[in-house]
Amino acid sequence: MTDHRNDRQRNAAWDAAQQWRERARHARPQGNVGGFRLLATWLLFGVLMVVGTVLGLFFLLVGWAMLPFLRHRMKKRMERMRAEQAEDIGGFDRYHDRRGRHQDVLEGQYEVKDDDRNR
Repeated sequence: MTDHRNDRQRNAAWDAAQQWRERARHARPQGNVGGFRLLATWLLFGVLMVVGTVLGLFFLLVGWAMLPFLRHRMKKRMERMRAEQAEDIGGFDRYHDRRGRHQDVLEGQYEVKDDDRNR
């Protein structure tokens, strides 16, 4: 059988992991400075959370306050669109002329060509 201890010593990943452990062990803060940093970090995080919540509620309330104005503006826009699409109420439409006669002719410019069959 192989010796696992020798395999670990020759493994580059194992060496890198051991180096990380040593650096982490030496990088730990000593004394009250670490506790103070931890407390300051948590306080800063808490303040940012409160500020974010207050800003979110503020924008929510502003959005709710703007809804009636936005609804009014959209209603006016829809009325304007309906008025543009509505047909003329003068008593005729596109199939009847102003005298009430029925028209089967499409509007546009037409050219009459001679038919060779009629000759």
